[in-house]
Amino acid sequence: MTFYITDSAVFIYGYDGNPSQFITVPTVRNEMKSQEALMRFEIACETGARVEQPDPDIRKKVVSLAKETRDVEELSDTDIDILAKAFEYKDDSVLLTDDYAVQNVASVLGIEFKPIAQKKIRDVLVWGKKCTACRRKFDEGEECPVCGSPLKKVRKRKL
Repeated sequence: MTFYITDSAVFIYGYDGNPSQFITVPTVRNEMKSQEALMRFEIACETGARVEQPDPDIRKKVVSLAKETRDVEELSDTDIDILAKAFEYKDDSVLLTDDYAVQNVASVLGIEFKPIAQKKIRDVLVWGKKCTACRRKFDEGEECPVCGSPLKKVRKRKL
């Protein structure tokens, strides 16, 4: 049986699927901003969707890998939880998400994913930072250590 690891996009945009095949994490509920999304989430839970905590050790692996691709700054705690849960069920699941940073990390982890309302990413990327003033490149940070200007996220390379 294929399970669908569901990000908040499933409940925000709606997804036709069997809720008994849905697995999500508790923090997804906190991302429901509209009453409609919250209602979809609660109905899914009442009709068979499972809400599970991710394994803490797998969560650490996800964070470590997201640091390597430099997506970690873009990922929320919920995103990391969803990725960890998808990795737990890697051989039996499809991750449903529209988040590009989540898709990028999922690709590196070898997790099958499917978007809900957006296009799927084409390339797996590693990100870097570039100073908006002096144009120097860095791996991380928010402020240029040379001139003090803000750093902007830029594509460093494809994997």
